[in-house]
Amino acid sequence: MLDLGSARRADGSFNPEFIEELRDATHRVGFFQVIGYGGAPGQAKELLATIRRFFDLPLEERMKLDNRLSPHFRGYTRMGTEVTQGRADAREQIDYSPDREPVEDYPPEQPYWLLQGHNLWPESMPELKQAAMAWAELMSKVGAELMRAIAVSLKQPENYFDEPFGDTPAWMGKLVHYVGGVVEAAGDQGVGSHADYGFVTLLLQDDVGGLEVLPPGASAWAPVEPIPEALVVNLGEMLEVATEGYLAATIHRVKAPPPGVDRYSVPFFWSPRLDAVIDPVPLPTELKAQARGISDDPANPMLASFGLNMLKGRMRAHPDVTERHYPALMRS
Repeated sequence: MLDLGSARRADGSFNPEFIEELRDATHRVGFFQVIGYGGAPGQAKELLATIRRFFDLPLEERMKLDNRLSPHFRGYTRMGTEVTQGRADAREQIDYSPDREPVEDYPPEQPYWLLQGHNLWPESMPELKQAAMAWAELMSKVGAELMRAIAVSLKQPENYFDEPFGDTPAWMGKLVHYVGGVVEAAGDQGVGSHADYGFVTLLLQDDVGGLEVLPPGASAWAPVEPIPEALVVNLGEMLEVATEGYLAATIHRVKAPPPGVDRYSVPFFWSPRLDAVIDPVPLPTELKAQARGISDDPANPMLASFGLNMLKGRMRAHPDVTERHYPALMRS
């Protein structure tokens, strides 16, 4: 547990004790929880309540945001249609990102520009967009501050990672509803085991639980106990690649709740520009000696290009969207 409110000293520099705790968490486990991140009173609780009201809407209302209508992988994903490790997940969700004009003309080696575009929101429930975008604004500030702290923990200047995020970070948010016992093909899989493909993931979860992690070198899954309004933080593949495994993109999964139990969560993926290419971090000798190397899977290679890494992840998770809009990419 780290308190982001105590991350800096009065003179604006990072607190060495905070940096030491952060270095230990990011290297040894790859997961930790954060409090003191600056949310408005009741903001997290109200966001979860607003999400619950959306998923209580009739299915025909939710389907007006069907993500198969979006060539940018935005909108509503039906229960059991997102895939992890080739198996259906017992969840439904809304995916959203910065709302920008689609890119019509791009070099063939940069297909990741397909990810830029507009979000889909329910016209009958404007408060959902308002709450979700306000949360994204807050999480962007938290993500940027954590990246600066991580840079310092790696013995780099605190602005080391600022440039790849630039003026147009390609963050992604999800509003997620898990239901157990509904998707037969999912079994008890809320989300199958995986590592995130970005930089830093910030997760708000309710009190139901189900998130589990498998830290480097561990043989048993460990539960991540819900703490009211705390953020669960984990690192993605881009940081593991950039540090040759000194930082861990830890494998995690979500067990579906028992039948009749609902679980709500809000993952936010703080990510750089789509065209960012991440160079290796020049680690000092004492940290480089502790690097584990990259835990690369030949079936799921990690890529230094963030946009290509993100597009690969979206295509794997939503093959129906890819087949509808980009069938040539599926075969390439």
